[in-house]
Amino acid sequence: MVNRGEDRVFNLASVLLLGIIGISAVFPLMFVFSMSITPYAEVLKNGGFIVLPRAITLEGYRQALSNDLIPHSFLITVFVTVVGTAINLVLSTMMAYPLSKKKLPGRSMFLMIVLFTMLFNGGMIPTYLVVKGVGLLDTIWALIVPSAISAFNLLIMKSFFENLPTELFESARIDGAKEWRILMQIVIPLSVPVMLTVGLFYAVQHWNTLFSAIMYVNDRSLFPLQVVLREILIGAQSLDTVEATTQVSTETFKMAAVIISTLPMIVIYPFIQKYFQKGAMLGSVKG
Repeated sequence: MVNRGEDRVFNLASVLLLGIIGISAVFPLMFVFSMSITPYAEVLKNGGFIVLPRAITLEGYRQALSNDLIPHSFLITVFVTVVGTAINLVLSTMMAYPLSKKKLPGRSMFLMIVLFTMLFNGGMIPTYLVVKGVGLLDTIWALIVPSAISAFNLLIMKSFFENLPTELFESARIDGAKEWRILMQIVIPLSVPVMLTVGLFYAVQHWNTLFSAIMYVNDRSLFPLQVVLREILIGAQSLDTVEATTQVSTETFKMAAVIISTLPMIVIYPFIQKYFQKGAMLGSVKG
């Protein structure tokens, strides 16, 4: 009876703690969404703080989408995310698969080099000089190529490949399959969980790209969504015109832009959540 009572207290405390953490995580998103659909007059009436709007307007979204910069930068970000993630997965897979083979000549040296890059890097200025030297400045590829392979994601994929049954590879080799065929027809189909996990990591990284765009891109037509959103949040001059000519407040416009920039990731994540959890756990069983 004492144990049951302690279990109930523990379960109740756990539920309360998780509930508080859940509310604290959801509240900021709820606030941003509420502000994005609240009319200007309602914002003023409530002192600029809205949680549950009493009136709804989509004018903020209409103004955001009618702004020439946002739709164009959205397409730039989609291109960088889709193409960049595809390149990331191809290159990471091509490097992780051979490193998962313990008989690979020089494997320890290559792994040390990969681990070294996780602890040390060339720095901002040398990296900029490299990007400039290869002619990537003011091109969309400057947002993709410098981050083509992540050492952390590479090690996750390597660990996952190491956990695959070796009997499958041996049987395939007996049947005459070469390494390329084993990779394409056996390894990759079995690696959907880790592919989606690492793909999500890469996709979020590309979707939120900001620093590299500020560093390497000066052409405004190549600005990704996050850079344009940054300009909006620090008070771009166009916002003053929007607020002066419409019934949409600057805050409503900003919050609508924030929702537009985060919505794709929010929509995609629930569909791959189970694969994400499974891939993250399997990729961390051993190093």
